[in-house]
Amino acid sequence: MQGTALNMIDMVGIGPFVVLPLVIKTLGGGQFLWAWILGAVVSLIDAFIWAELGAAFPQAGGSYNFLKISYGEQRWGRLLSFLYVWQTLIQAPLVMASGAIGFAQYASYLMPLEEWQRKAISGGVVLIIIALLYRKIDSIGKIGLLMWGAVLLTLGWIIIGGLSNARIPITETIQSVNSAGSGLVAASLGQASVKTIYCYLGYYNVCHLGGEIKQPTRNIPASMFISIVGIAGLYLLMNISVVSVVPWQIAQNSEFIVSTFVETLYGPQAAKLATILILLVAFSSLFAVLLGYSRVPYAAAVDGQFFRIFARLHPTRQFPYVSLLFLGGLGFVFSLLFRLGDVITAILAMRIVVQFVGQAIGLLLLHRRRSADAFPFQMPLYPLPVLLAISVWLFVFFSTGTPFMLSGLVVIGLGIGAFVASAAIRKQWPFESIKHV
Repeated sequence: MQGTALNMIDMVGIGPFVVLPLVIKTLGGGQFLWAWILGAVVSLIDAFIWAELGAAFPQAGGSYNFLKISYGEQRWGRLLSFLYVWQTLIQAPLVMASGAIGFAQYASYLMPLEEWQRKAISGGVVLIIIALLYRKIDSIGKIGLLMWGAVLLTLGWIIIGGLSNARIPITETIQSVNSAGSGLVAASLGQASVKTIYCYLGYYNVCHLGGEIKQPTRNIPASMFISIVGIAGLYLLMNISVVSVVPWQIAQNSEFIVSTFVETLYGPQAAKLATILILLVAFSSLFAVLLGYSRVPYAAAVDGQFFRIFARLHPTRQFPYVSLLFLGGLGFVFSLLFRLGDVITAILAMRIVVQFVGQAIGLLLLHRRRSADAFPFQMPLYPLPVLLAISVWLFVFFSTGTPFMLSGLVVIGLGIGAFVASAAIRKQWPFESIKHV
C-alpha cells in the first residue's frame, strides 16, 4: 500500500497541471487525449520490463542493479550501471528543480511574484523536502500516505466538479477526440507524448526501494500496474472534466488551467483553494522523487562502484543521508539557476538511451543466460513487449528533437570518459588485462 502510494504521488506532481495546455496546443485540437493514452500505453509496456527485473532483483538502487546484472557484473555491466548513476547525479536534481520551479510558477496565481521571489520559493521547497526526508523509512511511508490523500482529494474535486457541471457536452468532447484532424500526425503526437510520458514517470519508483519493500516479488509488479492504470484513469477523467467546462481553444493558452477551471465553476476563492491543493500535490511528488533517487548513488557506493562517501548511513536513523543531501543540495542550486522551459524534454531525452532502452536490451540478454524460473514475474507474450518498448522509446527519443537528443548523448559521452578514467586509475575492466602484457 505504501509503495503504491509513493509511486502515485511521484507520478502526479505539478506536471499534469502545467502540461495539459501544452499538449492541447501541440496537437491543435480535441485529439489531445491521444497523447495521454499513448503515455499510459508506453508506461504499461515498459512496466513489464521493470516488473520482471524488480521481482527478480529486489535491491536498493533499481536500474543501477538491473543494468549491472543484465550486462555482466565484471564487464559491460560496470559501464552501463556507472552511466546510470552518472546520469542520476544530474537528472535527479534537474527533476527536483523542474518540480520546484513549476511549484513557484503556479504559486504566482495566488499572488504576483517577481523573479527573485519565485526563486526563493522554489529553493525553499527543496530545502523543506530535504528536512522531511531526513528520517527513517517507516515514518516516511506514513507521511507518503497522508500526501496521497491530498492527491486524491485534489483530482477528485477536479473530476467530480467538472463532470457534474459540464458546460460543453461530454459526448462532444469524446467525438472531437475520435475525429481525424491535421494535428493528429506522428510528429505532433510524438512531441505531445514527450510531455505526457513525463507526467507518468515514477511508476517504477518502488524498484528503487526494492530492498525495503515487503514481499517484493508480488508487491513490486502489483504496485506499478496499479499505479499506471489508476493514474491513467485519473488523468483522462481530469482532462475530459477540464475541457467540458473550459473550451480547449481557451484551455490551450491558459497558464493556470486548473485554477481557471475552478474559478469558472465556483469563483475566485475556490480557485485559490484549488491552487493550494495543487501545490500540495506538487510538493508531495517532489518528496517521493528525492526519496527514490537518494537510494541510487548509495547502492552504487555500497557496491564499490562509486565514491565511498555516498555509502554512509545516518548513525542512528540508518538512511543514506550523504546521497540525500548531495542530490537535494544540487537540486536546490539548479532550482535557482534554471527556468522550467524545456527542462521536461531534456530530462526525458537524457534518460531514454541508457535507462529505458538499455534496460530493455539487458532483459533480453538475461533471458538468454538464465532459465524462466529465475524470474518470479513473467510477462505475457515475451519478448514482444520488450521489442515494442524499445521501438516506442526510440520513437519518443527522436521526437524530443535534435538539440535534446544531442544533449542526452553528450552526457552519455562525458560519462563514458569519466568511467574510462576511473577504470584506468583503479586498473579495472577494461584495463585489467594490461597487467598481464
